[in-house]
Amino acid sequence: MKKTFNPPSVRRPFGNYNHGLLVPPGASLLVTSGQLGIGLDDSIPSDVTGQAELCFAAITAILEEAGMSFADVIRISGFVTKREDFPAYMAVRDRYTLEPKPVSTLIIVGGFTRPEFLVEVEVTAAKVV
Repeated sequence: MKKTFNPPSVRRPFGNYNHGLLVPPGASLLVTSGQLGIGLDDSIPSDVTGQAELCFAAITAILEEAGMSFADVIRISGFVTKREDFPAYMAVRDRYTLEPKPVSTLIIVGGFTRPEFLVEVEVTAAKVV
């Protein structure tokens, strides 16, 4: 069982995440590469919501192949190119995350490998085996 940490001496989280999670000994750890919003047919949605959906769908597939789900995700790192895309990205993120909410970081970046990419997401998951 993961244990959450949101000390009263630290401002409560801005959104649906926890400040810290403790993973018990013996947990199996999975770390993903950053996933971009590109489909199997190389199509790239023009908006951050569509791209974020593809990022999280790819992460879901990786988790499933490892015998895990979003219930096992302990950390999400999201990267967007525009501050105004925060709410759209977070709405997608919040639909995928489960309790206990993972720790989360969201960063504005100058861009990705191709200019049409608007968001990239990577996760770390841990499951007691």
